[in-house]
Amino acid sequence: MKKSDSFLFPPATRRDAMKAIGLSLAAAALPAGLAAGSKPARAAAPADAIMKTIGKTGQQVPAIGMGTYLVYDTIPGEPRNHLREVLKRFYDGGGRVVDTSPLYGTGELTLGDSASALDINDQLFIANKIWSTGEFLFDDSHAQRSLEESRRRLWRKQFDVMQVHSLTNIAVILPILKVWQKEGHIKHVGITHHEPPYFDLLHDWIRKGKPDFVQVHYSIFNRLAEQKILPAAADVGAAVLVNMPFEKARLFKLVEGHQVPDFAKDFAANWAEFFLKWIVSHPAITAAIPATANPDHASENIGALKGPLPDQKMRERMVKHMETIPGFADLDKAPRYPGKKYPGIIAKARADLKARG
Repeated sequence: MKKSDSFLFPPATRRDAMKAIGLSLAAAALPAGLAAGSKPARAAAPADAIMKTIGKTGQQVPAIGMGTYLVYDTIPGEPRNHLREVLKRFYDGGGRVVDTSPLYGTGELTLGDSASALDINDQLFIANKIWSTGEFLFDDSHAQRSLEESRRRLWRKQFDVMQVHSLTNIAVILPILKVWQKEGHIKHVGITHHEPPYFDLLHDWIRKGKPDFVQVHYSIFNRLAEQKILPAAADVGAAVLVNMPFEKARLFKLVEGHQVPDFAKDFAANWAEFFLKWIVSHPAITAAIPATANPDHASENIGALKGPLPDQKMRERMVKHMETIPGFADLDKAPRYPGKKYPGIIAKARADLKARG
């Protein structure tokens, strides 16, 4: 561990030691099966929640999840209670699927602390990632260290999904993940990418790697995944998580001053529901994972978990409506995260590097 990382992985404190002793004593008092580490049953999502089935296992998950990129990255010591409130509203609204990564600054740590404070850690379906090489080809020491650090940050023994982050070193990491799955460290194996220039490579790895999960960029604006990624995922029985559903807040900037069209008001009370329901109504999609640091926006997002979904004809009408809004065709040229700042350790490191350049 590098010295500069020490604030992310603090040494054991007296409180940690007492906690460990308490857990050991409590475990000793439990029946053998529970003391061995069995997890409590997960709380069911609301009965009226839109649920999707994971093809490889048949497990059902809510169709609206939550991302953590940038929004859960904070400077140690800075306020973060609002992020706990984001998670609370998400969970109370029926959300369970949360996506994170070691690359997201303090994102794992903030998520783990928030979930533990709310006492919902074991209730969440956590999709994590790994971005790793090794000391030499097929060395798994870096990957193993990443797994252990993620376990500690998120206070998890097993992850529901572990994904090869942006296909990094996939020829080595994917076999490692399949071994971890066999050994019980993870339940599902996934692969991800968010940049369209890499979609052909993502498609090839879906075909030959046959992952349990695929994560891809897909939105009412960027529909490229429909051409090859979603059909390939369906063919191999892979669940699909959708990142960048709001095009990094640019869709909301585009519709400022516009009302949700009357034809959509039966299923969309706001623009968040409009954009998210367009996504999760596609039969190949398992869950969309929008990210926000705003509790009110979290409430709007999770609202898309209930109510009717548009059919294919309606989805086409929704796209045509968006095409009438000036600027939609060039949305990818607009600045990302308009009007937003995420002052975490990622932003600090980027600014420090820029200052040195």
